[in-house]
Amino acid sequence: MRYAVVTGVSKGLGESLAKLLMDSGIHVVGVSRSKNDKLTAFATENNVTYQHYSVDLGDLETAEQTFQEISEDIFSRQPDTVYLINNAAVVEPIDKSMNTKSADVAHHIQVNTTVPIILTNLFLKQAAEQDVRFIGTTISSGAAERPVYGWSAYCSSKASINMYTKTAALEQDQLKTQSKVIAFSPGIMDTQMQERIRQSDEDAFRDVDQFRGYKENNKLKDTDTVGGVLVDTLTDETSIVNGKIYNVADYF
Repeated sequence: MRYAVVTGVSKGLGESLAKLLMDSGIHVVGVSRSKNDKLTAFATENNVTYQHYSVDLGDLETAEQTFQEISEDIFSRQPDTVYLINNAAVVEPIDKSMNTKSADVAHHIQVNTTVPIILTNLFLKQAAEQDVRFIGTTISSGAAERPVYGWSAYCSSKASINMYTKTAALEQDQLKTQSKVIAFSPGIMDTQMQERIRQSDEDAFRDVDQFRGYKENNKLKDTDTVGGVLVDTLTDETSIVNGKIYNVADYF
C-alpha cells in the first residue's frame, strides 16, 4: 500500500494533489485548518481511504504532535511507499522589508520553512528506522531563485526550502537509504494566493500590475494540470532525482 500526506489540502493545488493521488490508488491523509468533504466522497469513489486532520501550522507544538501521530499510524501499516507533500504556505507579509512586522515574519517562516523541515525530518527518521521508501516534497517557487520587491519573506523562505532539500537529499544519498527529498516549483496558478497577490498595494509590491495581467490574459495554470505533473513525477519513484528542484515549466 502507498500513503500520502498533503498539507494545505482544503483548496487549490492541495485539493488537486489529493484527488490525483487517490485516483492513482494512493491512500491520502489531508492536513489543513478547514475540512474538504468532497475529498472524502472522492476517496470512496476510488476505493481508497482519506483522513483529515484540522491543524493550524502556525501552532508549531500542535502541528508537531499531530504529525507524530500521523506518521506513527501510517508506518504501523507497513506501507510500500510513503509520500509527504508540504504544500501549505503563506505569501504575507507583502511589503518593503523595512516595513514588515517581526511577528508576521516569524509566522511566515514557521509555516513556509520551519514546519516543512520538521515534518520531513520526522518522516525521514521513521522511514530509516523501518526501511520504508519515503519521498518528501515541498512546494517551492521561482521566487526562491530571484529577489522580488516586497517579497523578502517569501523569497527567503522558499530559498531556504531549496537548500534544505539539497542538503537532506545529500544526507540520504550518503546514508544509502530508500528516501528521496525534492522540491517542486509550480509556476503561477489560479489560486486564492494569486487573488491576495493581485490585491497588493503597488507601493508594497512593485510587480502587482504584472500579476493582475496574468489573470486578465489567462496565463494562470490550472491546479489540476500542475498537480498532474507532480503526481506523475512522484509515482515514477525510481526516476526521481534526489535533491532536484523540479520546475513545472520544464514540462510545458
